[in-house]
Amino acid sequence: MSKKGKKPNTKQIKLPVKSPNVELFQPMLRALQDSGELNEVMKNRVGKACTLLDADIPLFPNDFRQEAHIVDIVDKYDAVDGDELEGMDLSFSLAGRIVSHRSFGKVTFFHLQDVSGKMQVYAARDDLGTEAYQVFKKYDIGDIVGVTGGLFRTKTGELTVKVSDVRLLTKSMRPLPEKYHGLKDVETRYRQRYVDLIVTERTKDIFIKRTKIVREFRRFMESRGFMEVETPMMQPIAGGATARPFETHHNALDIKLYMRIAPELYLKRLIVGGFERVFEINRNFRNEGTSTQHNPEFTMCEFYWAYATFEDLMDLTEELFAHVAQEVCGSTVVPYQGEEIDLTPGNWHRMSFHESLEKIGGIEPEWYRDYDKAVALVQKEGEKVVDGEVLGKIQAKLFDLFVEPKLIQPHFIYHYPTDISPLSRRNDKNPEITDRFELFMSGRELANAFSELNDPVDQRVRFEAQVAEKEAGDDEAHAMDDDYVRALEYGMPPTAGQGIGIDRLVMLLTDSASIREVILFPLLKPEGSAGS
Repeated sequence: MSKKGKKPNTKQIKLPVKSPNVELFQPMLRALQDSGELNEVMKNRVGKACTLLDADIPLFPNDFRQEAHIVDIVDKYDAVDGDELEGMDLSFSLAGRIVSHRSFGKVTFFHLQDVSGKMQVYAARDDLGTEAYQVFKKYDIGDIVGVTGGLFRTKTGELTVKVSDVRLLTKSMRPLPEKYHGLKDVETRYRQRYVDLIVTERTKDIFIKRTKIVREFRRFMESRGFMEVETPMMQPIAGGATARPFETHHNALDIKLYMRIAPELYLKRLIVGGFERVFEINRNFRNEGTSTQHNPEFTMCEFYWAYATFEDLMDLTEELFAHVAQEVCGSTVVPYQGEEIDLTPGNWHRMSFHESLEKIGGIEPEWYRDYDKAVALVQKEGEKVVDGEVLGKIQAKLFDLFVEPKLIQPHFIYHYPTDISPLSRRNDKNPEITDRFELFMSGRELANAFSELNDPVDQRVRFEAQVAEKEAGDDEAHAMDDDYVRALEYGMPPTAGQGIGIDRLVMLLTDSASIREVILFPLLKPEGSAGS
């Protein structure tokens, strides 16, 4: 009996062919029937697979060698005219997926798609031989094949491979989505990313560009003398940010561990140890909801720079973003959701936190500086206020409501309240604010940075205040980290540090409205659950 108390399905599924190989596919067919996915198209595909096996054609061979990619051939021969191609003794071995085909009896045109692109292929019975051509006719859209042949141009001038041999390399048991409609359901695109990548050119382009963005990001940091390091993803204390962590358990040591919410405190330990410029491109995990801007597992780059200030980081950030945009997009002005975002260094805006509440949010100082008035204003907008929340948190909610959505062009918002910046250095002139900034553009935060707090006494006091907030019910408040304070007691040089959201940077540079568009496998509800 299965877990649900039902007997396993042992019914024999009939196919449109009689073949001794039908039995091989019964487990798959029964599973498809149980899931409601079995249809005549798939039965026909399996029937073709049986026929191929009957003819001793393997469905999954592994002895074909791909000698070139489509882009290599196009780049080299696209400018060559048809007459010249006819005189060349060319032969290529390509491999890829059949993504379309048109059959005209004795000849067939199909498109082959590999990682580099698509190309038309011409298969004729006279070139392949009658028997081989009949085998080829049993191949389906979605099958992966190896082709060998030369080049010619069709009457319309299209560069085309004329094959002398076509071999099946992988039999596709499921049909691809219909050519002109593709995967229209967004949830299916994310859940079945493997299909999305096959049929949606933009999706493939996004993730190729994502790789380039990370590569250029890394190159820039290394060119500025930063050393790439790795820090723990499982930590005994969830630190470096204010967020609810994921919990796990280490059986051998019988201890609770937390998935990293940020690498900050470990990276700053390395600054204490003498590494003056470090960075890590890392995965972080925060136990929060999902949205177009949030995924519980996400990618960041954090970096720390000894003997620098948060103002130095502003300059560095402008240069970094401009470099990546220029190298990946070819310009420092990039389109995003109908806006032109100007990343050119020198054109970025800089404004203090409280100044932004006034000038952009339209909130008078008497409203954001008075606790009761600030709370009333937040609650008027439908936001909740927890008992005991400090004024800085209320002001941050005002910022989220009235300022952040309006920050379209790059804005550095600096001098955040001290009571919401537990790891930031206090400003020398005003201890109520910190030398911290956040970077905003297109109405969302992309980075958080500050001159680091390196006073161990002040750090302990702020940790203790965070502990009190946690005990009062704030699940996201920072925990006490005695070892980190001990590290500071050995002495950390004046340092500036920053975290940049890689996923949001990719969203910006690929003009993607949702973070799920730029994460290969975003977190989704289990398939079949309510609301999935």
